[in-house]
Amino acid sequence: MNTQELIATAKALVAGDKGLLALDESNPTCDERFAKLGIPQTQEMRRAYRELIVTTPSLGEAISGAILYDETIRQRKLDGMPLVKVILNAGIIPGIKVDLGEEDLAAHPGEKITEGLDGLRGRLGEYAHLGARFAKWRATIIVGSGRPSRACIEANAHALARYAAECQEAGLVPVVEPEVLMDGEHTLERCGAVTQEVLETLFSQLFTQGVLLEGMILKPNMVLPGLLCPSQEPVDVVADATVNCLLRSVPAAVPGIAFLSGGQSGELASARLNAMNTRFKSRMPWALAFSFGRAIQEPALTIWRGEQANVPAAQRALHHRATCNQAARRGDYHAAMERI
Repeated sequence: MNTQELIATAKALVAGDKGLLALDESNPTCDERFAKLGIPQTQEMRRAYRELIVTTPSLGEAISGAILYDETIRQRKLDGMPLVKVILNAGIIPGIKVDLGEEDLAAHPGEKITEGLDGLRGRLGEYAHLGARFAKWRATIIVGSGRPSRACIEANAHALARYAAECQEAGLVPVVEPEVLMDGEHTLERCGAVTQEVLETLFSQLFTQGVLLEGMILKPNMVLPGLLCPSQEPVDVVADATVNCLLRSVPAAVPGIAFLSGGQSGELASARLNAMNTRFKSRMPWALAFSFGRAIQEPALTIWRGEQANVPAAQRALHHRATCNQAARRGDYHAAMERI
């Protein structure tokens, strides 16, 4: 493990006003989104869509790193250039999703555990050879009656910590993603309590597993009410609840926190991130960035619809969403930007 390289890469991922682009949808998830828009669900169409994204002009001005899927890291542009090389040429750091998805947690109905630790060391070595410099592992926590259980929180925190340790051993910066899901009727206060418990458990496990905190990135949820909760708090309340939870739970040694969007609209995710950076800039020991997937990609995908003629307009939409989040990192985002 090269400690200085890990620290340098982690800092680069959250440097300045940039953030991460999550381009790591599994093939079934990507195909599902294609199907809703009438796009053929083929490997070639997935390749064409990913080429559209990584060749977006000036993308590297707002995006520091791109999280890829196993298929994507092996793909090439139509002219034969590897997508990883395209990403590097844009000044963007390539990363890779390495978990293998969720399974039911034994003896705990309705709860999930993320799989993928078996054989992880070998896969990390291969991905490093293919050009990845960081990795990502997602764990999901469901809030509901009697959930999450301590067993679910501890099992997922332990898996995240073991993954992070193996990443650093392989020279890859781990992006650690414990997601408290937005689904349900729970209140903002309930989300905050669960998120704090999850993060406290996670960092205890990271310490136990010997993970270098300076060489990792945290990718958490924002503290939000469930989608079905009748009380949907305003942007400033969400910002305050989220940052106060993080201040209680995340050690200052962590260089950056890159939020997942978790199903939020692009505009709302930008507004909430902006409020955090506006209201707490001088108080935060770590950078607050973004690691959005759909909240950046969705407008581009809707415009593209599998048609080559739509690529320039789709790329402009993608670049716009990336620059909106770049502005949110600076605390400069405002709703008028959406009318440009």
